Parts: sequence; C-alpha cells; structure tokens
Amino acid sequence: MYYFPQPPILVALFGLFIALTFGAVFQNLTEEKLASWSKNPDRQGAYQLQGSGLQLSYWGIGLGVWIFLAGGFLIFGFGIIPSFGVALPIALGTCSLIWGQLSDVFRQLKQGGIKALDLDSFG
Repeated sequence: MYYFPQPPILVALFGLFIALTFGAVFQNLTEEKLASWSKNPDRQGAYQLQGSGLQLSYWGIGLGVWIFLAGGFLIFGFGIIPSFGVALPIALGTCSLIWGQLSDVFRQLKQGGIKALDLDSFG
C-alpha cells in the first residue's frame, strides 16, 4: 500500500494563516486603543501596550511566525524537532525585539504627542 506523504508546505501555510489572522485582530485592537487614547490622552495607563487581548493577539502572531519558519525548514528537508527547535529562538527573539520597539514608540507618543513620530521632518 502506498501512502501519500504530507507536504510540509501545508505547515508553512497554516503558520501564515495563524499569523495573518492574529495580525488582523492585533491591528483592530491597536486602532481601538489609539482611538481611545486620542479621545482621552490624560487617562491613567494611557499609552501602554497592556491588555490581555492586545498581548494575546501579538503572541498569536509570534506563534504563527514560529510555525511558518518551522514549515520553511521542513520544506528544505530538516526534521520536525530541529525545524521547530531552530525556529523557536528566532521567532521569540524577533517578537521580543519588535514588542520592545512598539513600547518605545508608544512611550515617545506619550511624551511628545503625535509630532514626536513625524518622520517627514527628517527628509
């Protein structure tokens, strides 16, 4: 009896689907948070990236990226354990660095307002 091998590209596509789905949720939650900040900027806890929904959706993006990277390694012929093992520190490191950058952007937004993020003045 012949068994059809499972194509590892489905793993990468599944990871991409997860990342895009959580990315859409993260975008909506961020836009809602920015809208509430613009209405009441002096509110206690404003300009902080806290909230279970926001963090959960962001780390959901990280999960999708991890699966996507591991699927890419699987496509190139690596085993399942090395693929997910190598992709994990890459995904965690990247997600942690981006979260730190987002926190810095919102800290600048709190200190200087929207003009602190004006990138057109540099060019």
